[in-house]
Amino acid sequence: MFKRMLSAFGVGGPSVDTVLDSPHAAPGQLVTGQVRIQGGSADAEIGQVVLSLVTRVEVEHGDHEFGGVSEFFRTVVQQGVRVPAGQLVAIPFQLPLPWETPITAVGGGQLPGMTVGVRTELVIAGAPDKGDLDPIQVHPLPSQDAVLNAFGQLGFSFRSADVEAGRLHGVPQELGFYQEIEFFPPAQFAGSVSQVELTFVANPHELYVILEADKRGGMFSSGGDAFGHFRASHQEAQGTDWASAVNGWLAQVAQRGHANPAFGGNPAFGGQPGYGHQPGYGGHHGYDQHGHHGHRSGPGIGGVVAAGAAGVVGGMVLGEVVDEVFDEGEDFAFGEE
Repeated sequence: MFKRMLSAFGVGGPSVDTVLDSPHAAPGQLVTGQVRIQGGSADAEIGQVVLSLVTRVEVEHGDHEFGGVSEFFRTVVQQGVRVPAGQLVAIPFQLPLPWETPITAVGGGQLPGMTVGVRTELVIAGAPDKGDLDPIQVHPLPSQDAVLNAFGQLGFSFRSADVEAGRLHGVPQELGFYQEIEFFPPAQFAGSVSQVELTFVANPHELYVILEADKRGGMFSSGGDAFGHFRASHQEAQGTDWASAVNGWLAQVAQRGHANPAFGGNPAFGGQPGYGHQPGYGGHHGYDQHGHHGHRSGPGIGGVVAAGAAGVVGGMVLGEVVDEVFDEGEDFAFGEE
């Protein structure tokens, strides 16, 4: 929570403080709280109180990549707010987290490089007055956690995470970006695979798990990318043997350079649960609710980078890094469709 003076009213003007009931949430849940406006030395009129959800997104343009703040949900909490001198006006709110909201915390640790927050904006005399950011710790859904836990069990180690602008081929998306989590592979695959990336795309009914492996080239073989794609209901995903699935998929990648998806579980972040790999093209294969491998017909996954969620040991505290992360780069929006 950050209390600040409203510069539009000058010295002695009102101040605003957005207070979250809890900084912890998961995709699909509500973030609740209050926008508290403390009256100053004179009465004040505020045209609109606006709240938005923002995250940092990387955008590729030609050979260059730049970062900016993406606003992916926006709502007017209240209009025509009169703030009497010296009095407190409290405006309650509920913000629904989109199902594709990037995960920023897992297993009690912060995921490095990931930030999501609530931004307060007051419109005064037609001009927006953007406020500070209140960080949210976005935890994985139980279905996502099952996949992340498998990665830890298999011996993956976390490399990096970010959010990339773009859309995944063959996967229904609500937002114009996706999260990508990169891992170093288990030791037994290190000679043939340099890294694995995981992306989750969730909706109220299903979870899409997209994997991409970067295959190392050798004396008699070339490198390249291999992709896996799995889709299941949230209930099925929680009951799937992801460790066997992911291990089997990666073994096929190492041997043949292409993949039939299998997916698995979670301790890869310095003792915390592990995470997955990035999405890409490939056959649409999967496991059923019993963990048996099977083929699902469907379009291949377009070349994509993975973004996922994973817990990390000794991770940074979001409140300490959020200002630095969001102060850099342009401000652009990827709204819901």
